[in-house]
Amino acid sequence: MTVEVAGPAALTAPTLAHLRSLGARATESSVTPTGPARFTAAGNGPGEVTAHAAWADVLPEADGADEATVQAASGMMHVHGRRDGGPRGLAVDYAATCASVLTVQGLLAALLSQARGGSGATEITTGADRAALLTLSQYLAAANAPEAEAVPSAPGGPPFTAACGTRFELEALEPAPWARFWRALDAPEEAIRSGWPTFQFRYATACAPIPQALHRTANEAAWPRIREAAAASGAEVCALRALAERTAEAIPDAPWTLTPYPGKTGPPSTARPLPADALPLSSLTVLEAGRRIQAPLAAHLFGLLGADVVRIEPPGGDPLRGMPPCTSGVSARWLALNRGKRAVEIDIKSPAGQAELRELAADADVFLHNWAPGKAEQWGLGADRLASVNPRLVYAYTSGWAGRLPDAPMGTDFMVQARTGAGEAARPADEPPAPSLMTLVDVLGGLVGAEAVLAGLLLRERTGRGVAVESSLLGAAETLTAPALRRAAEGQDPRRPAGFRRPLPTADGWVAPADHSARPAGAEAARLRDMTTDEAIAALRAQGRPVTAVTTDLATLPEDPRLHGAFTRDAHGSLVVPSPWRFA
Repeated sequence: MTVEVAGPAALTAPTLAHLRSLGARATESSVTPTGPARFTAAGNGPGEVTAHAAWADVLPEADGADEATVQAASGMMHVHGRRDGGPRGLAVDYAATCASVLTVQGLLAALLSQARGGSGATEITTGADRAALLTLSQYLAAANAPEAEAVPSAPGGPPFTAACGTRFELEALEPAPWARFWRALDAPEEAIRSGWPTFQFRYATACAPIPQALHRTANEAAWPRIREAAAASGAEVCALRALAERTAEAIPDAPWTLTPYPGKTGPPSTARPLPADALPLSSLTVLEAGRRIQAPLAAHLFGLLGADVVRIEPPGGDPLRGMPPCTSGVSARWLALNRGKRAVEIDIKSPAGQAELRELAADADVFLHNWAPGKAEQWGLGADRLASVNPRLVYAYTSGWAGRLPDAPMGTDFMVQARTGAGEAARPADEPPAPSLMTLVDVLGGLVGAEAVLAGLLLRERTGRGVAVESSLLGAAETLTAPALRRAAEGQDPRRPAGFRRPLPTADGWVAPADHSARPAGAEAARLRDMTTDEAIAALRAQGRPVTAVTTDLATLPEDPRLHGAFTRDAHGSLVVPSPWRFA
């Protein structure tokens, strides 16, 4: 594949890195600090495919001029800032990074369609604003549901700080290890009981108002004692790593691996050509056995691309279907990731259930899961076993650590942020390092996983052989922190400067200037406090400064004139964000 690239580095650099990792010969025709990006790819199919990536595709250009303004208008600053009690910008280019991965997906999907005999889309458009809304889809769906959250939203959350000053993340997936850990440190019982619900729901609410008594308990304990308590209780702790520490560790070029099954190259697909108006994955079947966010989101994207997605659920169905808040009796958050999928209930822990899943895999194109390490092999559902029943299967494992870090803790979002330095990269230099309680790497991990599967499907069409694919939360974190790690490796400060992407208060809200726009300070910032948001925007734009209002209530976003008509509702009445791509 050859690719010609033009546009701003923030939108092109991650895309270029991933395309080159796939073997593409990519050349940059021009690099611009602002504006849209353009990628023209030519494979061994009948023609070229062009992808356009812009900062704003559903937002007006004036309100989506760069990373900062997209974060502000989409509600990302609001969600990330919930634990702090006010909007905060992510110091990493999260919307641009997600848009870059979605751009690669769009290119691969269009080339796959050509390889399958389709004559459909040759123009793909995505935007950082579309990517931002996709990453926020669960929060948006919950905020626009008719029910309230199960726990109140209020400032607060991990990390905790030990007596020596070590800042650390704690993970416990069940209440028993949580309680045992805190009891080992002599925490008050009432604080242990009241702290669990908010800690448990922090993945959903992006905040965790944990009782101060627990923070004091941690602060009075030595780090060795905290580690001993975790080891004895079944909970896990991870000290926050600095980005400078990460530069000493080996980081591969690609966030995933693609391993074709051994044996001779087979014939290309003999499936009948796709209709001209078919989506790229039409007539393909994806089996998904996922939990939480990473694998379900990847499978959701395949559904948007036309695949028939069959979700494997335990007997009785996925318990998260009832997670509040609900719309028409179904969890709004669950619908954001799983609407449109067919469900099949299978007890994968039983021999009969394992045999049933192998039968389904024999006729599938993709099998996708994010089970704990070793579980697939234990159940006879590993890549080798399923390849024996379907040599053309793309077997996809979206893991936590990809087996690369021997000392790695539990492979969950906030632990990965802590271990990889993402918690430091996400905040500017005047804020203490802390993993964002917005699920950054779970969501990006789902996007990276979908990208890898699409690459595997394209490779299968070209070689006739199935492919084993592994992606990870670790790989997603490395994609996100790559610019900061480069700065650290070059001896520069890996963190963004004090006040970076910090919104400015007005008399009735907040505004966020673009990154390249001089940040108002002193008397000028004080004058903005006395203006309404509309007045502040008009004043700054009159000076040639790109700026937009910061969304601070996700429930108002569907009626926001900046996004008028962008949202729809599904059959349950739950909010649906726009597709991350437009095909033409």
